[in-house]
Amino acid sequence: MIAAVLFGYVPLAIWVYLMVARGGFWLARERDDRGEGAREPPHWPAVTAVVPARNEAETIAASVGSLLAQDYPGPFRIILVDDESEDGTGAIARRLDATGALTVLTGTRQPAGWTGKLWALAQGVAFASQTHAPEFVWLTDADIVHAPDTLKSLVRRADANGLALVSLMAKLRCESFAERFLIPAFVYFFQMLYPFARVNDGHSNVAAGAGGCMLVRRTALEAAGGIQAIRGEIIDDCALARSLKARGPIWLGLTKRSVSIREYSFADIARMVARSAYAELRYSPLLLALVLAALLLIFVAPPLWAVFGDGASRYVAFGGWAAMAISFQPMLRFYSRSPAWGLALPLIGLLYAGFTFESAVQHWRGKGGMWKGRAQAMAPR
Repeated sequence: MIAAVLFGYVPLAIWVYLMVARGGFWLARERDDRGEGAREPPHWPAVTAVVPARNEAETIAASVGSLLAQDYPGPFRIILVDDESEDGTGAIARRLDATGALTVLTGTRQPAGWTGKLWALAQGVAFASQTHAPEFVWLTDADIVHAPDTLKSLVRRADANGLALVSLMAKLRCESFAERFLIPAFVYFFQMLYPFARVNDGHSNVAAGAGGCMLVRRTALEAAGGIQAIRGEIIDDCALARSLKARGPIWLGLTKRSVSIREYSFADIARMVARSAYAELRYSPLLLALVLAALLLIFVAPPLWAVFGDGASRYVAFGGWAAMAISFQPMLRFYSRSPAWGLALPLIGLLYAGFTFESAVQHWRGKGGMWKGRAQAMAPR
């Protein structure tokens, strides 16, 4: 009886709660092509894009090229910070600039207490503030390609709503089997952690951002203490969003305008998740144990009990599995994937539980936050 309740009824009750009372995270309704506002600003403010880049020779031409091709009516400059690249990233970028809109800075080695990406961003933002003090700073990654109207759309939304931050969850590459299997779930789980509707609600304390595309009001950033205020954060985009939401409203949504062109294997996705999962749990073994148990209960228990359980609770477990699959459908549609992938969510959830555990193991081995050859996780302050 206890097993029937625990593995049959409890997971279904949790899924009903998640679908009804978790900010509608699974509906994927917050998108940049909805409600961006038709009104154009009375004047188009100055914007500077800051791109941190470390060993991005394969993607930098497409990424920077998409920035140079922006159809933006106002003053627009680009600063690329070459973060000790060893593959000629900076040289490739310099060859792209025919108009003088691009500045390539050679980054210096990060000081103690900083992550590499944030130190690169800090150098770029400081240069922009000192040279031309733009109204907005557009933080974007070196593997993201933007449609020509992306910046115009970002500024229009920020101006119409007085936003301190507009962030877009870039559409990740979803072509290989590994990507089709794991990438839609990556965004799905992110929305489960940070329901976008609550992020965009000024009365909610939920804050999150997506580092691939973040338009930041410079005065709000300075009031929040600048990049230095979050200098040691592994999950830097969400930390910046929390800091900025205390200074004004923020907005986060899905987009098809900004696309990641980085290819992912199973190992790449595992590393991407493991880089920050234990930091999300505040490096707590207790929270790790609770989260792993919850993942097994919510994702793995329903199909197992539906197959191997007995009595009426089996049908209840089937209901939990069905609710899980239904909740995944809007994200699958966004990524143009078959609805049948919803039935695989239990296995996908199990793999993400494994990635989370691996994140903790890496931290215990002194290799936490590993990215671009740097172990960056630090003890909580």
